[in-house]
Amino acid sequence: MSLRGDGPIEELAIPSGTTVEEHDVVVDGDVLVGGQSSVELGVRGRNVAIGERVRVANDIEAEGDCRLDTWCSVDGNVLVGEDAYLGERVTVTGRLMVSGDLDIGDDVTIEEGFEANGWIVIRNPVPTIVFYFIVLSQLLRVGETDAADELAEALADGDDVRDPLLVPRSAEISDDAWRVSTPATVGDDCRLHGNLRAASIRVGERNEVFGSLRAREDVTVGADTVIHGDVTTRGGTVTVESGARVLGDVSAGDLVVYDGAEIQGTLRARGEMKLVQEAEQEDGEGDDGDDEGDDEAETEADGAAEADVDDAAAADADDVDGDEAEVADGGATEGEGAEESATVTAETAATEPSVLDDEP
Repeated sequence: MSLRGDGPIEELAIPSGTTVEEHDVVVDGDVLVGGQSSVELGVRGRNVAIGERVRVANDIEAEGDCRLDTWCSVDGNVLVGEDAYLGERVTVTGRLMVSGDLDIGDDVTIEEGFEANGWIVIRNPVPTIVFYFIVLSQLLRVGETDAADELAEALADGDDVRDPLLVPRSAEISDDAWRVSTPATVGDDCRLHGNLRAASIRVGERNEVFGSLRAREDVTVGADTVIHGDVTTRGGTVTVESGARVLGDVSAGDLVVYDGAEIQGTLRARGEMKLVQEAEQEDGEGDDGDDEGDDEAETEADGAAEADVDDAAAADADDVDGDEAEVADGGATEGEGAEESATVTAETAATEPSVLDDEP
């Protein structure tokens, strides 16, 4: 897995629980930053891997390992809880503190010195993630799946798997804005500062974003999320779910607003504008019960009416049989008696009042 080139990082993925505190991005999991990006904030996470030619404008704190690729620059201190790996021509303006081993490349500049409690190896280190994937691929190639599983568990340190913070190539992260050319996804329970600019944006639930959202494609604001700014898309669809609050304007191609959402600004849609109302389940169940009761009452009434109609029809049939007998005694043929019987039945049904007319 290389952090240079296009690489596997195809979107800005902000995991659940991410916060921006005192100009630092704080996550519970790992941090992966693609090449040629600019991060104007500090980074605090479990394992931190920075691609080549990335500039970090504040401190880096890693509970586990820290990997800085070639030509990286850190304007601050680097504190590492376990092992550190620095590539060629890395520049650290502050101090490097490593609790474990230090693997360092050529022409590395650490202005305020460094300290490591473990082994210090000066060379051009192989990227740690690339080494892990090489070993795993070789184990899987020879069919050692059990050994591959054990290696994966060892790399996870027995901790629960947590979603990492993924920053794509050529991204710009700062207090002012988070700018990427890829889709962006924000998890739940996050607190972010800055405007979010991406190809498409999906914000989860219970977030608070102190900035606006702007995308070329669709934008989704999850339930109970507060956006302190505008929500804009060029030609996509903006969806504001129930309980969400937008403290600015909303402009979109198509607009979908769920019942319970609050938008304090103006709404602009070049296409369709929909308001979605969700019926409460309990009320729906009560209505179903009432409908069933009404249906039973209507069925009973219909049954009573059918019984009355059947009695009237039986009486008409007796009269018709009498008329048929008289016609037969008069020498009429069976065909003529059948025709006259049908005529009498039709006349009786037409002239006799219906039992249903007398019902209240």
